[in-house]
Amino acid sequence: MVKLAGGAFLMGNESKNAFPDDGEGPVREVTLNPFWIDITTVTNAAFAEFVTATNYVTEAETFGWSFVFHLFLPTDHPPTQAVPDAPWWRQVFNATWFAPEGPRSNIKDRQDHPVVHVSWNDAIAYANWIGKRLPTEAEWEYAARGGLQQARYPWGDTLRVDGDYRCNIWQGQFPKKNSGADGYIGTCPVTTYLPNEFGLYNVSGNVWEWCSDWFSPDFHQTAVKVNPQGPEMGQQKVMKGGSYLCHKSYCNRYRVGARTSNTPDSSTGHMGFRLVCDAQ
Repeated sequence: MVKLAGGAFLMGNESKNAFPDDGEGPVREVTLNPFWIDITTVTNAAFAEFVTATNYVTEAETFGWSFVFHLFLPTDHPPTQAVPDAPWWRQVFNATWFAPEGPRSNIKDRQDHPVVHVSWNDAIAYANWIGKRLPTEAEWEYAARGGLQQARYPWGDTLRVDGDYRCNIWQGQFPKKNSGADGYIGTCPVTTYLPNEFGLYNVSGNVWEWCSDWFSPDFHQTAVKVNPQGPEMGQQKVMKGGSYLCHKSYCNRYRVGARTSNTPDSSTGHMGFRLVCDAQ
């Protein structure tokens, strides 16, 4: 973990790249107390330690299925049910954190990759076990910005720096062809690419990261601006950072100010988390 000083920063986004329904704006000054944050997302190896110690069963295991991206399924995979508005997501039975593409897959060579197919509730269970908590949306965004004010990405405003890729996102024609030009077509090790100025890795791309807040597109317009916690109630939880499936043509949400949400019991092959704790 790294200790961050907190203080005031400008949160949110009002650029033309924003999605109005997501409620990225308005840009507002938010003040935070100091806190500690994981420099990476929680890995498969770390989550395995939790499961071994507690015999925890994830919600994907309980439900018996999770969502897998269609290109990751073998050509002879049995027919799957697609999400109507996002047919690239397929319901795969027995897809879990330890079998990310279904029962014929495993994580033997992905111990240092982020754990996926974990719901918000699963993340909370892990956090309680290890003595940490999920970050608020404000804490996550402050940390991801790395001290840069209103930059588009954790490293600045240009997606590639001197021709080098700085995050794991989609290159090619979504959702049919990913060239893997950044080195990966699925998840990558959690310390891939350069960290931001606070020392955090992969806060853009790789996997979406759960936050503690309930999602609202407009609550923050009138909410408290000191250590904001989000609405008291809701139906979906905030996710930040984008994933390896984000592409400018569809999900340009690997920008630091971007946000989306999902229900607390949802799991997919591109959702993970990192944790924080209060500074003494």
